[in-house]
Amino acid sequence: MVVEFKNILEAFEFVSFGSRYEYQAFLDKSTGKMYYHSEFGDDMDELPADIDDERFIEIPHKNELDLGKKLILKFAYLYLPTEVVRIQAMFDRKGAYSKYKALLEQKGMLERWYEFESKEQEKALREWCG
Repeated sequence: MVVEFKNILEAFEFVSFGSRYEYQAFLDKSTGKMYYHSEFGDDMDELPADIDDERFIEIPHKNELDLGKKLILKFAYLYLPTEVVRIQAMFDRKGAYSKYKALLEQKGMLERWYEFESKEQEKALREWCG
């Protein structure tokens, strides 16, 4: 069964919307159908009883693809090398991501970050699909 990458990317974005395991998506490899689940009870689909069967594959969360702090630091080294120590220190406390985005906005780099993040996520997801 061939599945379009855009469907996997859409499921990945759904899964990565919240914290790990708050949102899940499963691909039925035999049919190509995607099943969506939310811990908040607003399931988009009723999950099949045999969801643990090997024909289903769970779409990863961005943190499972190492796209959290590591990606942020990669961006910092490339585009904000003078701010790397400051950015690293942000991630020792709560609210780091919002502080990071505020810094990017102040530096006029927020849009560049979103473009970089999107490209890196797509690259990592394509490798995962590989």
